[in-house]
Amino acid sequence: MRFSGIRKAVHGGMGHIRSGYDAPGLLDFSQNLNPFPPSFPWNPDKSLVYFYPDDGYPRLKQEIARIEGCSPDMVCLGNGSVEIMRTFCHTVVAPGEKVAVFPPTFSEYELSVRIAGGVPAPECEGAVAEFLCNPNNPTGVLLSRDEVLQRLFTAEEGGRILFVDEAFIDLSDPVQSVIDHRSAFLFVLRSLTKAYAVPGLRFGYGIGDPTLVQAMEAVRPPWTVNAFAEQYALEALANRHQLVASRNVIITEREWLGAQFDALGISYAPSSVNYLLLETGAVPAAEVKERLIKESILVRDCTSFGLPFSIRVAVRGHEENARLVEVLGRCMH
Repeated sequence: MRFSGIRKAVHGGMGHIRSGYDAPGLLDFSQNLNPFPPSFPWNPDKSLVYFYPDDGYPRLKQEIARIEGCSPDMVCLGNGSVEIMRTFCHTVVAPGEKVAVFPPTFSEYELSVRIAGGVPAPECEGAVAEFLCNPNNPTGVLLSRDEVLQRLFTAEEGGRILFVDEAFIDLSDPVQSVIDHRSAFLFVLRSLTKAYAVPGLRFGYGIGDPTLVQAMEAVRPPWTVNAFAEQYALEALANRHQLVASRNVIITEREWLGAQFDALGISYAPSSVNYLLLETGAVPAAEVKERLIKESILVRDCTSFGLPFSIRVAVRGHEENARLVEVLGRCMH
């Protein structure tokens, strides 16, 4: 049966252990959220729960279009970035068609392809679409704008759509974004979850060719962006200038963490964003994770990424980062 090979993706965060693990003061380094998110007043109109949202979301689309320098008919909305990935695949991918996915990367790409009946493969030849995570999760590697546009040029020649996931680029180097580039073969995804540290309030958007977006909006279930998420998104986008300060502190803390890991002899991948991929040596990542939980620290075991000897740690505030370094020095040696 078609659904027999489909398995739920693994993610970070404490939600999955809260019911079975009691650890007051647990520091969650598994969620790669902005440790210094923008701060602004938000007073949602609670009366809106009694009305259906306008499924066209004209005000929100117009604001996003203004910010991104495009027309509103190029804006696709979703209840978080994953819903947009699902909608994209259901719109673009026919059963049996190939989509290029290059691990290690975000597991929801492969799952979205499989749910649509497609075949994920680590090659572009014959693919109808290609997923690119920039910066990549979990490695933190950021491709330059020129490198991404070269990938797009190759995709255009091959007749496939390049789906660029820029969920983390606001916490890295936005200059490398391709969201302002226009091509019928390019779709760029953005999310509020990471940059604004609001994983419980789901909202994402994408920019693409109007014909593709029109089809995706038809495939997307109606009213998936709730009234509170819409209001929050408008306020967040009006305060996006605060992300400059977030990036500056992240750079400082990430460089400090790197220096500490060097001193401890812990190998890690060079990162351009708010998380680092560490090698656990001869000790499996799952075992390191359990050791750290006993010290009230949660990290992301990267076994599900195909990296059974790697963990991912988020960049947090300085005191919390110092605690992580102290504990890692004991638990990884």
